[in-house]
Amino acid sequence: MKLLTRSEEYILLAVWKLGEDAYSIPIQQKLNEITDKNWSLGGIYMPLERLEKRGQLMSTLSESTPERGGRHKRIYKLTPAGKKALREIYEVQKTIWAGIPQLMFGMS
Repeated sequence: MKLLTRSEEYILLAVWKLGEDAYSIPIQQKLNEITDKNWSLGGIYMPLERLEKRGQLMSTLSESTPERGGRHKRIYKLTPAGKKALREIYEVQKTIWAGIPQLMFGMS
């Protein structure tokens, strides 16, 4: 089992949450919201490509619109393999966190 990187995990979750609105700008905005960090578009394109290459995401081009200057949007969708990868990383994290005293953060 090849585990997801943290950024891949966040991107898959963002795409899943966004549904049919999962294209670059909303994905970036959702990542900014989830992580309270500023993600660059360049910082999400490589993981999106990797995830699509591994079959965990698929993408389609939308119809071009005058509002976008005749350009298409690349819409991403989570695949069954992407859901499986999220389930696997969730189980790994649950196992790792098991037995850790609750919220001992900040205590020496």
